[in-house]
Amino acid sequence: MATSTEPKAPGIGVPTWDYVAAPEARTIVQLADRYDHYIGGEWVPPSSGKYFATIDPSSEGVLSEVALGEEADVGAAVHAARVALPGWSALPGAERGKALFRIARILQERSREFAVLESMDGGKPIRESRDVDIPLAAAHFFYYAGWADKLEYAFPGRSVRPLGVAAQVIPWNFPLLMAAWKLAPALACGNTCVLKPAETTPLTALLLADVLRQAGLQPGVVNIVTGDGGTGAGLVRHPGVDKVAFTGSTAVGKEIYRRAAGKRVTLELGGKAANIVFEDAALDQAVEGIVNGIYFNQGHVCCAGSRLLVQESVAESLLRKLRHRMDHLILGDPLDKNTDVGAINSREQLSRIQEYQAVGVAEGAEIYQASCALPEKGYWYPPTFFTGVSQSHRLAQEEIFGPVLAVITFRTPEEAVEKANNTPYGLSAGIWTDKGSKIFKMLGKMRAGVVWANTFNKFDPTSPFGGYKESGFGREGGRHGLAAYLDVR
Repeated sequence: MATSTEPKAPGIGVPTWDYVAAPEARTIVQLADRYDHYIGGEWVPPSSGKYFATIDPSSEGVLSEVALGEEADVGAAVHAARVALPGWSALPGAERGKALFRIARILQERSREFAVLESMDGGKPIRESRDVDIPLAAAHFFYYAGWADKLEYAFPGRSVRPLGVAAQVIPWNFPLLMAAWKLAPALACGNTCVLKPAETTPLTALLLADVLRQAGLQPGVVNIVTGDGGTGAGLVRHPGVDKVAFTGSTAVGKEIYRRAAGKRVTLELGGKAANIVFEDAALDQAVEGIVNGIYFNQGHVCCAGSRLLVQESVAESLLRKLRHRMDHLILGDPLDKNTDVGAINSREQLSRIQEYQAVGVAEGAEIYQASCALPEKGYWYPPTFFTGVSQSHRLAQEEIFGPVLAVITFRTPEEAVEKANNTPYGLSAGIWTDKGSKIFKMLGKMRAGVVWANTFNKFDPTSPFGGYKESGFGREGGRHGLAAYLDVR
């Protein structure tokens, strides 16, 4: 196994401060022993009587049991959405907007509860759930509430109408935020929805059902069916569905596109983003951006900066700073407010990451891992990067979806662009330089849906997000996000 033998500078690997644990209280969340489907404003048991366990990835303990949806459950949810469609779409836009405003305000009021549950079910650090996921979810409902009575201004001179019943299949990395990304514009435009959360992280979507009830949303406007991949497949191909929105892996996205023939489809899929650091960049700032780009949410981010392209002249200096920063990241209990890196979402995903580690070593790359102790229980993987990676390595071409960074060097801006675009994906990228002219020159050549300059992983509901090539098509967020749920003529 190829490993780094470079000696560490004095003090590196030993925390400067002794942190006292600051855990968030689990008791703020009242979990039921079992959850049914949310259909037509009611909790409906699964037609098969089957349930499955949802697991806390930090302890491997069972949090609750969740209904396993099958064809009859999907059909009931689509029917409920179809029945509710005429009333909801006929509401004045201002009234739909009021409903979305209420949802946003309730999310804010219950933000601590949602943040704790998101970290328990998904394994992400509480400060990420608290400071990123929940505020952004509320912000999307606020933003699209404002558009609900202004749709004619979004597309001046053209007539618009809702598409109908929207099937929305969301991933496990940002469960509540992805639900908000999809529900908010769909509802603002007058559609009704059937939401299918990920198998491993269904709990915040089910808690959202209580927010919808509290906000007074009409029964059937939003329905939530839980289950596995078969449940999602059944929803996508249901003849009563007019629109399909999916966020997840490229492989599953391709299959969904085949099954959703004849329907309007938007897909936000995988990525292998290049984070490009030039020699004139502020290196300390760039290191923070690199860490945020790949180790945020344990690397479970479709737009993660999983490829670091660094100019040769500063590569050694940058990597020295990156090692130092990594060795001071705190890995552990997701509910501890000190934690920087939480648990891997599932045993299956941990195995996938470990397989890629073996692949990287076999391909001749050199591995460096942060010097942090891993808890005995749960699914854990330390922040990692590989040097000596070439363009042909699988580490540089395939999405790992974990805290693993592939480091590649370049000499000229032209070489950086060529290497950055040499991927089947095209979702995001980052550029680090102190020259604005260089940023704009690079922007015109990057084949990525979102390019950040001197920052990374910054999101705003007013800005569109989406990709090219195998990263999918269509846009979510901003005015562009409305078009995905409207028939514009």
